Amino acid sequence: MLKQIIGKTVKAIRIKQGLSQEDLAHECDVDRSYISMIEVGRNEPSVTKIFDLCKGLRIWPSDFFKLVEGEYEKMCGQN
Repeated sequence: MLKQIIGKTVKAIRIKQGLSQEDLAHECDVDRSYISMIEVGRNEPSVTKIFDLCKGLRIWPSDFFKLVEGEYEKMCGQN
C-alpha cells in the first residue's frame, strides 16, 4: 500500500509542476520507465532516491513525506 501512495504522490506533484515523466527522469538521472514504475506502485524508491525525486519535483522531502502521511492516514482511516 505504501508503494502505491508514494507513486500517487509523485505523480500528483509531477503533474502539478507541469513535468512529464521524461522531464522528471532527466532531473533525477534515471530512466523514464523507472519513474513510471514508481508512479504505478510497482517500484519502491529508496530514501536516497526519494530525496532525488524531491529535488527534481522542487519540493522539500519533509513536505513530500507529510503528503504521503496524509494519504496513508486517509487509507488507513486514522485521524
